[in-house]
Amino acid sequence: MDRIELELYLNKVLETARFKDYCPNGLQVEGRRRVNKLATGVTASVAFLEAALDWGADAVLVHHGYFWRNEAPQITGRKYARLKLLLANDLNLFAYHLPLDDHPEFGNNAQIGAKMGWIADTRFGENDIGWMATLPMPVTLAHFTAEVEETLGRMPLVFGDPDAELRRVAWCTGAAQGYFDAAIEAGADVYLTGEVSESTMHTSAESGVAFLAAGHHATERFGVQALGAHLAESFDIEHLFIDIHNPV
Repeated sequence: MDRIELELYLNKVLETARFKDYCPNGLQVEGRRRVNKLATGVTASVAFLEAALDWGADAVLVHHGYFWRNEAPQITGRKYARLKLLLANDLNLFAYHLPLDDHPEFGNNAQIGAKMGWIADTRFGENDIGWMATLPMPVTLAHFTAEVEETLGRMPLVFGDPDAELRRVAWCTGAAQGYFDAAIEAGADVYLTGEVSESTMHTSAESGVAFLAAGHHATERFGVQALGAHLAESFDIEHLFIDIHNPV
């Protein structure tokens, strides 16, 4: 597939023009023109890039790319090492941040919901980035936690009474602990995200709303996988998801 065709398709599907993001979305580093093998991953770390190159990738597609707002502009140290790998190997880097969180089919929130069996009926938070659903039947926090652990493959950090009955679940993947108050105001019984702050425990205790921090990396693995699989099904592209373990 032609790199320019791929970029135009991704930008259209993910509606990148709608977002004011913390980084550029789309093609961040240009490589070879022809893309036959596409590796996807959560973050464009050196370990991920090396694994993609070992597989023979022509392009990589990630959720966390480069050139974040307010970062130092100098190409030195770790940034130099990453860019050198890309440029020396003519490897394309595509990165989509908020557009991949928000997409109704390939987004991280959509994919978590689909895997957990949650059908969102409410949105909340800045730009309606958070999702909320009513569970088919009430469950205890202990039962809910076990289902999350089975789906994500890791034990989340949990605040709340294990015997508390839950009906309304709110979620937003990644570092979205700042939307906990918005989830509470929207009527959630439990809020699931990736990371946690010091104040979160107190907010949970004082509001009576349970909170799960299930890992930034763990909660954002599914969107990019779904998008990569879609591209492989739609075009003449071979796709491989490479999961570089990250406990955060």
